[in-house]
Amino acid sequence: MQADTTRTAMIIGGTGQIGAAAARRLAADGWSVLVAHRGTHSGDAALADLDVTTIRLDRDDTDALLAKARGHDLVLDTVAYEPKHADQLARLAGDVGSLVVISTGSVYTGRNGGYLDIVTGPDDFPDYPIPLREDDPTVDNRKRTYSPLKAAMERRLLATADLPVSILRPGAIHGPFSPALREWFFIKRALDRREVVVLSDDGANRFSTSSTVNIAELVALCAEQPGPRVLNAVDDDNLSVAEIAATVFDALDREVEIVTFPGPPVDGLGSTPWTVAHPLVLSMARATVDLGYRAPVTYADSVRAAIDWAVREAHAAERRDEGWERVFPTLAERATADGWFDYAAEDAYVAGR
Repeated sequence: MQADTTRTAMIIGGTGQIGAAAARRLAADGWSVLVAHRGTHSGDAALADLDVTTIRLDRDDTDALLAKARGHDLVLDTVAYEPKHADQLARLAGDVGSLVVISTGSVYTGRNGGYLDIVTGPDDFPDYPIPLREDDPTVDNRKRTYSPLKAAMERRLLATADLPVSILRPGAIHGPFSPALREWFFIKRALDRREVVVLSDDGANRFSTSSTVNIAELVALCAEQPGPRVLNAVDDDNLSVAEIAATVFDALDREVEIVTFPGPPVDGLGSTPWTVAHPLVLSMARATVDLGYRAPVTYADSVRAAIDWAVREAHAAERRDEGWERVFPTLAERATADGWFDYAAEDAYVAGR
């Protein structure tokens, strides 16, 4: 679509974890990348050395958004989450080479009709098929919560004629610049020099992880082979929570004993950000067959960068006489609500074994 040979991309929400990884991946492959953001996140400073331009843009300003997006070989939207955003993007039909929109694996419903937004405990957790495939049912109701809104956005985009849209469904995302890095659950324990962590369900919980590097690879492939399509976007590793813990502790060169017990968490003891009553495992077969996708990194390879970033941010906060909660406010809220760091309960359990 361009007059010269340089391919151009625009990333909406480009300073977040997925946007930064995609910008790096595309720029390394010769793309000229325009990153649009609200100015509330510092992003990846290293992108300044690549062919990446950064602008401030309010995505609710539809006219400004469309003016900047039209004419690009690729538009990646990392922050769309409801039908009104689909209506914006639908107006790009015929004006972009490829559109890629980030959705979520939480749109899937279980065989019992449940989905993640309505879970109150293990008894009503979705009983998912293993693995989940792109044609499995998704939530379809008028609830204005995260998963129903994402699913409605997907349907509206896919119903738009002449829109080359690829919808990606990641799982538990990990990577630098994540405001909700689940790995902090184990990273902080290592920094606090904890000697033990307690996990429920024999440490066997499985919730598909998604490296931002692997998501970026899928974005690049979708740019080369425009949609319409829906693809899962998770790591191939399919690690258990105990394996995730061991991987994080190894990356930090810390020996932490992983103690497990059978059955669900007890008053929060043993629960983690990956704890699920039934496995949530997504298949990557379609991306492999349709796009020739091969994951460029394993979980262990990729998570080290996220850990290094999180540790640097935490140490920088300490030097400013600030707590980690100031740097990671979203994590702090979740950690408090879910009792992530109840070390006394862990110590009492271990002492009573």
